[in-house]
Amino acid sequence: MLPLSIAAQNVQPPTPAVSSPLLDTPASVREQPLATGKVTHSVQIQTPPGQAQVTVRSVQADNVVGNYRIDFAAMDVNGDGFISREEAQANPALAAEFNALDSTRRGKLSREQLAGWLKP
Repeated sequence: MLPLSIAAQNVQPPTPAVSSPLLDTPASVREQPLATGKVTHSVQIQTPPGQAQVTVRSVQADNVVGNYRIDFAAMDVNGDGFISREEAQANPALAAEFNALDSTRRGKLSREQLAGWLKP
């Protein structure tokens, strides 16, 4: 066994992490600074010794980008006062944004959650 001072000298610092932006961002991906949204989940990914630690975070969107307008009453087919995931399928843009808008994770959207989407 090596003395502690010699063993400590053989430890290499972690290799710096390297990241790069997406080169071809899909049309369905919206850009937002990571510091602007609420972190909804965070996980540490196991890395081999000597490699930089990796943290993956999901961030709730701070707003919905676009100029969308829907008729809430027309989309609320069953008249329960909410737009369900199934009802949202009638509007492709709303269906694509459903998870970002469903902040309560109930599988349905209220008028308040759709405030920026509603027709005046």
